[in-house]
Amino acid sequence: MPIRKSAKKSLRQTKERTQKNKLEKAEIETLKKKFLKALESGDEAKAKELLLKLQKKLDKAAKSNLMKKNTVSRTKSRLTVRLNKKFAKK
Repeated sequence: MPIRKSAKKSLRQTKERTQKNKLEKAEIETLKKKFLKALESGDEAKAKELLLKLQKKLDKAAKSNLMKKNTVSRTKSRLTVRLNKKFAKK
């Protein structure tokens, strides 16, 4: 355990940030699962809406360094490709 006042504050801040980051990542994963479920059920309107929300969350995560920029970009790309393949106009 920290002894100095500044070390105690640092520990407290780290715990708060860790908790906030876990919550944000959990929200992203939940949105991702909802999107994939909507994709499986064939609900195009809901899937598109969820994809937009998910992309917004991912962009914010990249901006705040919660996730790396390239990871976010790759995830968005893969999910968009899945959506386009599923609902491609033939």
